[in-house]
Amino acid sequence: MQDRTPRPEELEPVERAGVDELRALQLDRLRWSLRHAYDNVPHYRRAFEAAGVYPDDCRELADLARFPFTGKAELRENYPFGMFAVPRERIARLHASSGTTGRPTVVGYTSDDLATWARLMARSIRAAGGRPGDRVHVAYGYGLFTGGLGAHYGAEELGCTVIPVSGGMTERQVLLIRDFEPDVIMVTPSYMLAIVDEMERQGVDPKSTALQVGIFGAEPWTEDMRREMEQRLDMHAVDIYGLSEVMGPGVAVECVETKDGLHLWEDHFYPEVIDPVTGVVLPDGEQGELVLTSLTREAMPVVRYRTRDLTRLLPGTARSMRRIEKITGRTDDMMIVRGVNVFPTQIEELILRTPALSPHFQCVLDRQGRMDTLTVRVERRVGVAADEAERAGAALVEQVKNTIGVSIAVRVVEPDGVERSMGKMRRIVDQRRGR
Repeated sequence: MQDRTPRPEELEPVERAGVDELRALQLDRLRWSLRHAYDNVPHYRRAFEAAGVYPDDCRELADLARFPFTGKAELRENYPFGMFAVPRERIARLHASSGTTGRPTVVGYTSDDLATWARLMARSIRAAGGRPGDRVHVAYGYGLFTGGLGAHYGAEELGCTVIPVSGGMTERQVLLIRDFEPDVIMVTPSYMLAIVDEMERQGVDPKSTALQVGIFGAEPWTEDMRREMEQRLDMHAVDIYGLSEVMGPGVAVECVETKDGLHLWEDHFYPEVIDPVTGVVLPDGEQGELVLTSLTREAMPVVRYRTRDLTRLLPGTARSMRRIEKITGRTDDMMIVRGVNVFPTQIEELILRTPALSPHFQCVLDRQGRMDTLTVRVERRVGVAADEAERAGAALVEQVKNTIGVSIAVRVVEPDGVERSMGKMRRIVDQRRGR
């Protein structure tokens, strides 16, 4: 792999700012954001007053803990435009979640918000190893999902050549990677695996491509997945984090030179980690649920947004800003099986340590009588005999029992037996509903 470390002079001054300078900037911007939300968003005015707090009560950063949380429920209750803080004619773009579990969450941006987003995505791509002049293959979906357009405008802002492929048509993805020779690919990690599988089906050695950096986000993935990607593609595999409710991708990113957690751009987002049950703010270093407050957003400021992502805050390394540990799971994708908390990333980690099994898997929850059951459907790797894969599946049952402490079933299926995704992988299939 090429050395893709940015030169010191390429960094923005704020990326090297001292802690005192950064905290002073955050407090100034936080006070503005709280006032902006209170003055212009009826929901926040009601919520602040119900909690007995007002923008001027925020005299230091720790005072933010006195303000109420925001969650998806509040965004959906104010659907579609009730959380906007500027007149509708100032909204330059709308994005929205898929809304598969109810009303979608709608987010808006002013032209200044879009410019900020592009700059932060450019900063993120550079930190991940992208350079001006690189060709960037964007395989995130375009449209209401923030991934495609966020990556697109960030790469252009950095001075890259954008290849706006979007998701799907996997055979064509491989063709364009071969013919256009991109240096960087931006895509979900699960879909990158599907692209690599297609390369091998076509007889293309994944290591022979021009790809130097993969920037993977939109779903949790493990260190074992990173090793799998880097070994199969001989490129840097770097994590990026974001969510549409706060901005989109580019809230935090790993630095290619360290890959030791995602540096969060604290000049635009103030992070807290809370106990997901009590809501109490936890000290840096303790694991809990990430909560984010926007500091510069005009169209739709968010105050203490509960991301449901589990992580912890760590000191800065390659940048002075704090890091969030690689997301280990979400409070809403945690499976409780016979009293044991299980995350798909835990299953993925064990599968990736089993050579006969592929990383393509799903967790199927069902119920037998009053007992919940978990069956992991996992593909055998191409070229592995069925009986060898079955033995590996039996060994996986024991590994899960010994490591996680829960009894599961494993069903080994043929290659391509698990549905592929062009975006976020559907890791959990819950068949218990209505029973």
